[in-house]
Amino acid sequence: QLQASGGGLVQAGESLRLSCAASGRTFSSYLMAWFRRAPGLGREFVALITQSGGSTRYGDSVKGRFTISRDNAKNTVYLQMNGLKPEDTAVYYCAAGVVQAIIPAPYGYWGQGTQVTVSS
Repeated sequence: QLQASGGGLVQAGESLRLSCAASGRTFSSYLMAWFRRAPGLGREFVALITQSGGSTRYGDSVKGRFTISRDNAKNTVYLQMNGLKPEDTAVYYCAAGVVQAIIPAPYGYWGQGTQVTVSS
C-alpha cells in the first residue's frame, strides 16, 4: 500500500516536497515513480528512481526543477519540487513497479494521489 502526502496550495516559484510511504517489507525491491494528472488530461510521467536509488529519470517538463529520492530504511520515496509553475498543478501519484517505464501501465501499485495547486 502506498500513501502519498505533502501536496498543497503554493504560489509560483515556491517549493513543495511530496512523500510516499509504503507498507510492507519489500519496498527496496521496487522501482518507484511519480506521475501527475492535470484536469482533463491523462497521467504524465514525472520521475522515477531505481531500487537502490542509483539511477533517476525525469520528464522533460520538470527536469532541473524536481528531484526524486528514496529512503529504503523508511520505506519512503520523495519528490522535491522547486520553482513550481502554474502548469505543475495536478494530482500527483506515486507508483511502484519492477521495470523502468515512463507510461503508467507497467506499474502495479499506486498511491491515492495528493493535490498540488500552484497559483500565479
